[in-house]
Amino acid sequence: MSQLREAALTSKAWPFEEARRVLKRYEKAPPEKGYVLFETGYGPSGLPHIGTFGEVARTTMIRRAFQLISDIPTRLICFSDDMDGMRKVPENVPNQALLHENLQRPLTRVPDPFEQFDSFGDHNNAMLRRFLDTFGFEYEFYSATEFYASGQFDEILLRCAEKYDDLMAIMLKSLREERQQTYSIFLPIHPETGRVLYVPIKHVDAAAGTVTFDDEDGREWTLPVTGGNVKLQWKPDFGARWAALGVDFEMYGKDHSTNTPIYDGICRALGVRPPEHFTYELFLDDQGQKISKSKGNGLSIDEWLTYAASESLSYFMFQKPKTAKRLWWDVIPKAVDEYHQQLRAYPDQTPEQQVNNPVWHIHGGDVPESKMVVPFSMLLNLASAAGAEDKDTMWAFIRRYAPEANPGTHPDLDAAAGYAVRYFNDFVKPTKQFRAPDAQEAAALEDLAARLDAYDGAVEDEALQTLVFAVGKEHGFENLRDWFKALYEVLLGQSQGPRFGGFIALYGVAETAALIRDALAGKLA
Repeated sequence: MSQLREAALTSKAWPFEEARRVLKRYEKAPPEKGYVLFETGYGPSGLPHIGTFGEVARTTMIRRAFQLISDIPTRLICFSDDMDGMRKVPENVPNQALLHENLQRPLTRVPDPFEQFDSFGDHNNAMLRRFLDTFGFEYEFYSATEFYASGQFDEILLRCAEKYDDLMAIMLKSLREERQQTYSIFLPIHPETGRVLYVPIKHVDAAAGTVTFDDEDGREWTLPVTGGNVKLQWKPDFGARWAALGVDFEMYGKDHSTNTPIYDGICRALGVRPPEHFTYELFLDDQGQKISKSKGNGLSIDEWLTYAASESLSYFMFQKPKTAKRLWWDVIPKAVDEYHQQLRAYPDQTPEQQVNNPVWHIHGGDVPESKMVVPFSMLLNLASAAGAEDKDTMWAFIRRYAPEANPGTHPDLDAAAGYAVRYFNDFVKPTKQFRAPDAQEAAALEDLAARLDAYDGAVEDEALQTLVFAVGKEHGFENLRDWFKALYEVLLGQSQGPRFGGFIALYGVAETAALIRDALAGKLA
């Protein structure tokens, strides 16, 4: 047994804890189907967002953990519920009138408002797949429309008809009395209008495999439950899908947690053991509200990738999945820097530490070397002080700070320089508020500028930090945080920033002295 596998068997990292639960399902015998099946679900009623990606990223982390501790083959299915009727029109898409005309149609029968695909469901599925492919996820994509229409779901649908009373009993216990009167686990697709009908079912014929109902106009119809003529309500569909595919693991958000007994009950009633599940906390926008596909609040997948590399997003997903987290612009720089801190630590760690390091889970054990010799937060401050409009300007400073670095040998740093310029101009620059120094601060700044003019020591972070520290102490700052806060507010227009010695080393000793004199002359505030 390898040292990493041995360490993984006792690791407290949440992906290994979940992987061990899945493995325990087969401690007596391997799965008859020959593999362990991980599944993620996607509701394509709106454009994919980071929460959707998070399910696939986190499930992949658990799958990788499982692959380290077990030799049983695995599969990962991403299942899109694109046969769901469109109940409301997303606010963040064009052609709103067109969509309103197609309410209650399955998403794969709703015209694409972007006019790029055969349907709105196809469009959203394509967006999801494009992004998952960009990340290199290993997955199989399943469409509910194809799953129902192709007959792959027929066996379970016929079993649902056979077990109709048992399944209804599970569902009715969870519904209000008024809803109970009209509820059915089956939703017919109207043969003429193509709309998903929420109507009472008059009769279920298990032997014939049919349902009989009246449409909204009072006309009676009898349809087979097979072949895509009906779909299951979403809660029964959850459990029936587990049974049909033999799912071993699925995670979902906290908003689903109260439904877990229903999903499990449906699956058991259909004669199949329910999968292991993991409930994660939801992402919040800048106002502390749950992010929503239909509202378009929070960050989109593409928006994050406009300002940072994909690995930083995976790092964000790894952190504390059972804790609600703000998912807003200001989390990006922190995620980037922490990810690279973990990369730098990884080579010198023990196997026990490595399997607990987020980067093992992000990269499946094939952990790259970090070439980020300048933190992202420092690059943002450099962009501010240098007035950088492109990464070439940034590199003029970076080369002086790290002569061995260039875009070819340090591609992650090169990409980060471009991201930093973009992030600074879009989010930092509009909010910067410079202020003039008070008398104590002005005297200390004059002194610091003079010492920088005369400085002939090593242009290194620690040496320059010591110099700045000494100036603050000699000018009577009892709490040196106030001195550093003054530096940030007067020189950079923000209340906090990087270690100032590191900033001087990157920006330049003479350049920092000139920046201070500009501030003292009132050119910044």
